[in-house]
This record gives sequence, C-alpha cells and structure tokens, in this order.
Amino acid sequence: MAALASPLSAAQCGNNSGGFNTWKASFAKEAAAAGVGQRGLNALADAQYASRTIAADRNQKSFKYTLDKFMQVRGADTIVAQGRKRKARNPAFYQSLEARFGVPAGVIIAIHGMETAFGGFMGDSAVVSAITTLTYDCRRSDFFAPHAIGALKLVDQGAINGATKGAKHGELGHTQFLPGNALRYGVDGNGDGRVDFYNQTDALASTANFLRQKGWQPGAGYQEGQTNFSVIQQWNAAGVYQKAIAIMASRIDG
Repeated sequence: MAALASPLSAAQCGNNSGGFNTWKASFAKEAAAAGVGQRGLNALADAQYASRTIAADRNQKSFKYTLDKFMQVRGADTIVAQGRKRKARNPAFYQSLEARFGVPAGVIIAIHGMETAFGGFMGDSAVVSAITTLTYDCRRSDFFAPHAIGALKLVDQGAINGATKGAKHGELGHTQFLPGNALRYGVDGNGDGRVDFYNQTDALASTANFLRQKGWQPGAGYQEGQTNFSVIQQWNAAGVYQKAIAIMASRIDG
C-alpha cells in the first residue's frame, strides 16, 4: 500500500513498479522547484524502475557479518597489500592530499580499495534510475530524495548522464559517492576545470574533502575510540565497514 513521504519528497511513494511513472511526474515538479534544469528533468523522465536495486536494498548482508568475516569476504589482506604498493608507487600524490585535506594516505587508499577494488569495478547499474527508484520506494524515501536531486543536478552540470553506471544504490565513481554528496563535496583534483568521479585524482581528492568537511582533525587518530573514527562512521553506516577501514588504513600506513 502506498504512503505519503515527508514534505521533502511529497510525491506518492510505492512498493512496486506500478506507480513509478506517476511518481516521476510528481517528483519532476519538486526537482524543478529545487533548481534542476531541463537536462536533469529529461534524465528523470527516462529513468527506469530498478528492480535489482530494490532486491539489493532488501538484502544487505554487511550488517550481519562479524568483523573477521567481513574482512575475509571483502579481501582485506589483498586490499592492504595492493594499497601499500599504490602508496609506494605514487607517494607525492598521497602526500599532496594529506597536505591539503589532512587525511592520511591509508584512509583514502583503504576506502578506494574497499569501494571499487581501486577502480576495478565501479558498478553496472544506471545511477539516475537506481537513485530515483530508491526515492520512490517507501522504505527510505526521505534519505534518498536529496541524492536524487543531486543526481539530476549532476546531469545538468554534465558530470554524469542518464546512462552513467554506478552501484546498485546509485553510488558513483572510484569511491562510490552518493550523488548528493558528490554534488556537495566534489573537487577538481587534477585541475582540468571539471569534477569527474570516474577520474581517480578527482575522486580521491573529493573523498579527502568529504572527510575533512565532516570534521576530520589532521594528525589525530582514526581507530575506534579515537577522534577521527566518528568521521569514518559518516562514510558508511555499517559498523564492520567502519572498523575495517580503520584497521586496513593503519596497516597500509604502517
């Protein structure tokens, strides 16, 4: 049975594909009022109900794993080994990120490895379709609505388009930014005048900027119980993920 979401997303949500097109027409009015332009609105109109996204949202296993099991499943030892090599190959780049944002290399590298195996797989779901489907779905409409608006504004800017692929929850690029966060925290890391989350330099600089803007304290610790662990917690909601990032980062930097 459909229900009404909060005023942030007043379009009528639903629990199956049946009302998606009607919802899109209503949400388009909200998007336009929020400043989304014609390119973004066109991408919204073309969005398809993402059944695989809904299936993934109903079956999130990370929250059920112990830390040891999570580390094993996600290949922590491999991420650490490859991460050390990446840091050694390009130390000046990671030093420049730490100088600018205060975030150590290990944290950025661990996130990059965990999210996409260092860019090896950045997702196969259409970002706009995934994020608008999650906004339409009654389960967490309020949470995803700002990210849907963000995705449509990214389309307006030319940073993504309706066919751009990302993860099943609409996360995009090397470190899997949710679109609203991409819009807010994205920075041009390579100086070419645009923010491209599928460019490694831009994506990692944006990741460091996200952490700094969320309160990262340069030089402070980031293990559980230390100052910066609360910032890592803002990157991902799963406790095992947060702890894994901190542990792997320390091993990479060590």
